Amino acid sequence: MRLEPLDESQFEAFAESLGIVLPVEQSVAWNAYQVTIPGRNYWGSFALFQGSQAVGVVTFLDFETHGYHYLRTTHAPVWAPGVDVTPELEAEMLEAITAEVRKRDRKVVFVRLAVLNDLPACEPLLSTVSYDKTVVIDLTGGDEAILSRMKPRGRRDVRKALREAPITCADETAQALVSFDEYYDVMVETAERDDFVPSPASDYVDMLSVLGSEHCRLFAGRNEAGEVVTWSIITISGTQAVRYYAASRTATMRQYVSDKLCYFECCELARLGCVAFDLMGIGSDFSPSLNGLNTFKTKFSKEVADVAPLRDLPIKRMAYKGLQTARDLRDKLHAWRTPEE
Repeated sequence: MRLEPLDESQFEAFAESLGIVLPVEQSVAWNAYQVTIPGRNYWGSFALFQGSQAVGVVTFLDFETHGYHYLRTTHAPVWAPGVDVTPELEAEMLEAITAEVRKRDRKVVFVRLAVLNDLPACEPLLSTVSYDKTVVIDLTGGDEAILSRMKPRGRRDVRKALREAPITCADETAQALVSFDEYYDVMVETAERDDFVPSPASDYVDMLSVLGSEHCRLFAGRNEAGEVVTWSIITISGTQAVRYYAASRTATMRQYVSDKLCYFECCELARLGCVAFDLMGIGSDFSPSLNGLNTFKTKFSKEVADVAPLRDLPIKRMAYKGLQTARDLRDKLHAWRTPEE
């Protein structure tokens, strides 16, 4: 297998010629958004060839953090329809990427990419959590059809939400671009409750403004006082939508506001021409730390979809080993600290 460079302006057309529906993270619009974030730069786009046959595409971004560089691609490589993603095929792909990176850029320590099979060339992610299962809601057939395909628990909760949830839902993309303050306040509360660090408010705003309404929408639910109590950012690529971020007030969590907003999003996205809505990751044996997401997400579909999880491909093995050692030491020091410290 070999990588053939593609001009960024040609990338989407080439993928379309192979019958590939690109995830938004492989679009030119996504590259433009990512380079607004300090430390991130476009690195290159490629076609994957096996002999004379093009079998997939991939775009890489360069991330600089803590004094080192790595390449990142999300939901990619993207394989052409009909390609059998065997361990042998992915092993060839990893070898080709390693050779290309070593030839082009000596700064890169590792590559983070989606690899379906557990191969010896790859390592678990140095940081963050990946997933190998997700829930994709079928949006075809209209509002009632969407509801009918949910699990009984999902239909029950959505119907209860439609009757009782004390919010009004709307597409608030335009309002969020004028001022993101009230939305960010809800995200900060969500982060404190769920123990994560939110991105700076400017990242969400840049995502909405740079991707534009064709590729990114913000939906929100407001209570009777007109206050935002739940919201989400949805990305759109062709007919595919993804629930990228979500936030909610703790006080209204048990009032089915998230159920009402999610169903509203399903119906609105269907009207925008989307046929599938990915809720973006649930827990499994591969990622047990995400199991807390399963109760909410799995009720919206009777099926769970398999996806290729992100894995790290070390390019500089010794340097990557050093990063692993530093991470392990940091984790041990954190575990030894007392609450007072």
